[in-house]
Amino acid sequence: MNLINKWRQRFRTMVRYRLLVLTSVPIIITLLALIALTMYWTVAYSWKNALSGVKADLAVASNSMEVLQREQRSQLHAIADSYDFQTQIARIADEPEKILSWAQSRADKYGVDFLAVYPASDIDRLPQSLRQRILNGKEQTFFQVMSAIELDSISPDMSARAEIPLLQENIKESRGLISRTLLPLYDENGRLEWIVDGGLLLNNSTVLVDRIRDLVFPPGKLPEASVGTVTLFMDDIRVSTNVPLDSDNRFGRAIGTRVSDEVRNTVLLDGDEWVNRAYVYDAWYISAYKPIRDFNNTVIGMLYTGYLEWPLISRYLTNLIELGVGILLTLLISGLLVYRGAKDLFRPIERIHRVVHLMRFEQDARIGKLGLDPQHELAILARQFDSMLDQLKKQNEAIRQSALELEDKVKQRTASLHEKTEELEHNISLLEQTRNKLLLNEKLAALGELTAGIAHEINNPTAVILGNIELMEYELGKHSDLISEEMSTVLAQIDRIRNITRSLLQYSRQGGVQDTVTWQHVNPVIEESVVLVRSGTKKQDVDIETELNAKCCVEINRHQLLQVLVNLQMNGVHAMNDKGKLIVKSDDWVDIRGVIQGAKISIQDFGCGIANENMTKIFDPFFTTRRSGTGLGLAVTQGIVSGLGGEIKVDSQLGEGTTFTLYLREKIQMGDEITSLNVVE
Repeated sequence: MNLINKWRQRFRTMVRYRLLVLTSVPIIITLLALIALTMYWTVAYSWKNALSGVKADLAVASNSMEVLQREQRSQLHAIADSYDFQTQIARIADEPEKILSWAQSRADKYGVDFLAVYPASDIDRLPQSLRQRILNGKEQTFFQVMSAIELDSISPDMSARAEIPLLQENIKESRGLISRTLLPLYDENGRLEWIVDGGLLLNNSTVLVDRIRDLVFPPGKLPEASVGTVTLFMDDIRVSTNVPLDSDNRFGRAIGTRVSDEVRNTVLLDGDEWVNRAYVYDAWYISAYKPIRDFNNTVIGMLYTGYLEWPLISRYLTNLIELGVGILLTLLISGLLVYRGAKDLFRPIERIHRVVHLMRFEQDARIGKLGLDPQHELAILARQFDSMLDQLKKQNEAIRQSALELEDKVKQRTASLHEKTEELEHNISLLEQTRNKLLLNEKLAALGELTAGIAHEINNPTAVILGNIELMEYELGKHSDLISEEMSTVLAQIDRIRNITRSLLQYSRQGGVQDTVTWQHVNPVIEESVVLVRSGTKKQDVDIETELNAKCCVEINRHQLLQVLVNLQMNGVHAMNDKGKLIVKSDDWVDIRGVIQGAKISIQDFGCGIANENMTKIFDPFFTTRRSGTGLGLAVTQGIVSGLGGEIKVDSQLGEGTTFTLYLREKIQMGDEITSLNVVE
């Protein structure tokens, strides 16, 4: 926990780590956006390719079915043209029953599940829609669903072979899905004489679907561990498939299971193809379905092709992990380079900060050589700062020596005036306080110049950061919209840094235009003072609220009013022990006649308050109740406000808080003349 707090404090206070964050965060956000886009494009492209591939596989399977049906028709032609068949027809032409029995006995020999030959006079046994086609001499090859009775009519054991137990339903399906071919045979006069009827029973068949699978999914086409499957459906029932009952293919094939309702509605009811991921029995498959139609163009089943989805996802995730590891290594190397560069850049600034910190405790320290080029801006700043410290030390020694000499002269001249010893002691005390004030003023002046120099130096890397952010936004082009919010946040923080440094520069300047009296709004000055106080109290738990309602302009010295406001706000912060809420308000100053006299500014704290016996002393020089105070703040504040032609009032309740109110006139009266006005927008 202590280590975490230590690093948290470093990130809050050290410019090096804050620069590391400011430069790394946009890079990280950009990389994350690129990863997200890559993932999206890859998923969309891979998924589209997967669906296109399985749809192509379905087309191959459909073509394979057509090829197998053509082979079936060719086989029947071979049977009809065979010598054996022609001999039997000539020998027992007048005995159709014997011809039918002979044909059924030859079915296995010719590679079909059933084979029948019957005379043209029995054409009535065919459906009406097929009779005319046969009479017109058209060969017919089609799929058909037959009942158990119809199956037994063409072959005695067909219904038993077609029977399929439906899993988890405790019933059996007795209908059969067959691939059937009708071949008309004509005599020498062109009249229909015989009809050859033969085909395959697809129920419980594995040879056909395995053959199609081997054609559609040859070795090496699918990812490793993936399984390609083909299924024939009669209605929504799998009657022939190589889909396993489990993912490990240990319990046989999923014959007798049903397809999902979504697929059934799309393919069987609507007659459309269905291509998408589907839950096939016990696993997700990239699947494609198309309807199977009979001779009346009625949908009687489906043809399915598909393969396991998980191996495809596994390969995709592996690629993402490899990409992520590469990006993380890139970020790590970039972060180390940025950290190293920031360390070399800000080591001189940290050394200057350490010397400033020692000066606060009146320790004699110097920056010395920074190991930089003599013309480097930080090297020049360090030399100037050391020179100021040397001058400050000489001035302090001179002031101290002058004070000692003055004390000796006073003692010599007042030696004979014993009766005024008490008065002289009082004067010496005042002189000591004056000397301390001069020492403090010298230190504040030197630190003010240092603050101005540091503010200028902070502005330089801030400008570099701002330029690189704008360059990054330009390079990203239209993709910059993805991180526009983060870019706005960085720019807002940079603008905040520049506002603070600008306020520090204004506050540190002495003389010049700041000493002139101008006519302007008080609200911008109040906002600037709040920025300074917030910057000075960022380590304390102080909440500053503002209610700026003043609209009129007043004649003020901007620098002096800024000093007054900062002083009063810091007094409020100290009165609350650096914790609480401070309220700063501004309103128009209106007299009892309703005439605007100027502006009114109030600063309210909720601290310890002021005792009644001290209310008449708080504006006296050197009066203070705070151990670390000088007692000059409110005295100087009252002098500045009076010099501006205004008034200051105080209202306090012991233990509840204090409110200081400034009344600033619209115009400063100077005899019979009015100060010339410089209007500041």
